[in-house]
Amino acid sequence: MPTRQDIDYRNGFAIKPYEIAPNGTVLFTDGTNTGLMANQPTCEAYGYTFDVATGTCRAYTPVPQMPQSFSNITNIKRGTQNITEKATENSLIIGNNNRTKGFNNNTLIIGNGHEIERTFDNSSILGGSLGKITRQSEVAIAGGTTSLSDSTDAATFSSRRQTSTIELSGVTIDNTATNLTVQGDGSSYINVKNNSIIGYDIYITRLELGGSSGTAGNYSYRNIRGAVKIDNSYTMSFVVGFSRNIAKIGQNGTCIMADTSTSDLKSISVNVQDRNNVHNLWSASVTLHEVISTTTF
Repeated sequence: MPTRQDIDYRNGFAIKPYEIAPNGTVLFTDGTNTGLMANQPTCEAYGYTFDVATGTCRAYTPVPQMPQSFSNITNIKRGTQNITEKATENSLIIGNNNRTKGFNNNTLIIGNGHEIERTFDNSSILGGSLGKITRQSEVAIAGGTTSLSDSTDAATFSSRRQTSTIELSGVTIDNTATNLTVQGDGSSYINVKNNSIIGYDIYITRLELGGSSGTAGNYSYRNIRGAVKIDNSYTMSFVVGFSRNIAKIGQNGTCIMADTSTSDLKSISVNVQDRNNVHNLWSASVTLHEVISTTTF
């Protein structure tokens, strides 16, 4: 992306243009942090155009590229500047300036300035503007524009906010602690970003299917609420603020939100455990309240 480090600060403004993204969005810097978003007065002070619909500062509006795959004929787009990249199939987009990054199947986008990252399927994003799908089978509600309208240095405080719901499931047949996976696929967890706070609200159901020490039909249903702070180096700090058993017959089992990161992917999931020789089916509905900051902490 072309940088604009030669531009001086305008009087009364704490940030200045730093680079122009390929989609025409102008990103700003305060001299320390980069990739900041500007509000309308800041954007226009440097001679750029503020896109009210998406809450972004623009140097130009890109012309949509021709489809890179004939499979794009299965998509429906209503609005302007909506782009479906290579191998996007069976997707419905309603709004403006939305994008699927490619190899996305069975997706729904409603709003402005949303994005579904590459390879994620069966996902939906709703709401006004600036949401992003970063997880398999995620349903997200975007948090809207990223700057404060009453401050000329609002971009210093920019962030991405959204609420997402993800379904996790899995089985246990002994007392091994087990991480539930997205849609029970056996490998996908909840991706996370650094410099973020995630509040989580988990409703988890455990159904005993049998086993030599189990009783088919026994169950437990509980709710856990808490938060995790993920710093710049991806160190995670979990706090549980609320946990209660809603209903049960027999035992409860145990469950917590846990770090499931590997060297390649930083993630969290619900970790469950019950008794040996008990066969359980686990299902967890997880709602995330997520704030991703451009400030390092």
